[in-house]
Amino acid sequence: MSYKIIIDSCGELTEEMKKSGNFETASLQIDVGGHHIVDDETFDQADFLKKIRESEECPKSSCPSPERYMEEYHCEAEHIYAVTLSAELSGSYNSAVLGKNLYEEEYGEKDIYVFNSRSASVGETLIGVKIAECEKKGLSFKEVIDTVEAYIEEQHTYFLLETLDILKKNGRLKGLKAVVATALNIKPVMGSTPDGNIQQLANARGMKKGLIRMVEQIVADLKNPEEKILAISHCNCRERAETVKNMLLEKAGFKDIIIVDTAGISSMYAADGGVIVVV
Repeated sequence: MSYKIIIDSCGELTEEMKKSGNFETASLQIDVGGHHIVDDETFDQADFLKKIRESEECPKSSCPSPERYMEEYHCEAEHIYAVTLSAELSGSYNSAVLGKNLYEEEYGEKDIYVFNSRSASVGETLIGVKIAECEKKGLSFKEVIDTVEAYIEEQHTYFLLETLDILKKNGRLKGLKAVVATALNIKPVMGSTPDGNIQQLANARGMKKGLIRMVEQIVADLKNPEEKILAISHCNCRERAETVKNMLLEKAGFKDIIIVDTAGISSMYAADGGVIVVV
């Protein structure tokens, strides 16, 4: 069966994924400092981060439209999968589902399924990789869905950022009781909840200790690492990503390792120096 995987642009595509011909990106858009930016091949990360630093207002992002998803579904592939940013953090999932409904009203039923990643960035990447792996094994459409949904249930996302300012301004940290003392250089280790929200896992003084605490938390949660892919995304801090990888490899072995730069809109949240780990 031919297949197509659409990942919204908060997810990262590796070079291998781009070359495969099975992956497409549904671009998010953002308004910052009077500028409208589309997260596609024209995206300039350095200029984008500069605009965010200079803007007094909080950037406002918008998800791909239902019509955009509908266009992506209208293709020759027999199996279509969409992977979106956590439905708790964005409207991308609902937009993708509405796009499926619009497509079926216009063209009739088709094997289309939308996965709520309950994650972001490389979390979406890993889900895309899992879908492709299942398709290559020859699994049926339903078997792919069941296998990948079970995979999402087991997935954990962790991140350590230089600043939480954008997440705070965008209301992504609602419900967190801890107050981050920026003046004391306290770096909170954050993670995803089972339903795709954000939770605070630990605190550390400075990034170096923060990375250690994050690795400790990952190891404490880790089950059957030899069956899993370790994925690390970073924003202009490859050295930190490599440090995290090496610390984890001292504790466990993994099926594979992926390290990518947050080339698109997810760099707004990571900012320079942020590290995201999904396993």
